[in-house]
Amino acid sequence: MKTRKLGAIIIGTATLIVVGYSIFKFITEREFGFNEVITIGALLMMFFSAITWGNKEEKDGILPEEELGQMIMEKSSKVSYFVLVFFILIAVAADKMVNGTVNIFLLGILGLAMVILPFVEFLIAKKYQ
Repeated sequence: MKTRKLGAIIIGTATLIVVGYSIFKFITEREFGFNEVITIGALLMMFFSAITWGNKEEKDGILPEEELGQMIMEKSSKVSYFVLVFFILIAVAADKMVNGTVNIFLLGILGLAMVILPFVEFLIAKKYQ
């Protein structure tokens, strides 16, 4: 079995176990919080990376250092940036509707998220000028 598939199976299984345990904790009204969210996020990040990128030794897919891999990373980064800003905007609006006030930290993150892309683009453009 190829390393890529084996890694995806192991990480996917671990993700399902953690998600199942987290659902169990939620149903039994135990504390569900930071550790579960971070663990699930990290495992999903590793899973999607394992199924997306190939292995140089086994020559089985797109490599991140190839031109196509670079284009995929560039486009997905920009799309995920806008998706994240949209979700933060929704979170600010939902917080306002539910609590009647706006969480200043969440609002600050929204403002920062809106500025990061143009600022980084400016810095990178300056590097090439």
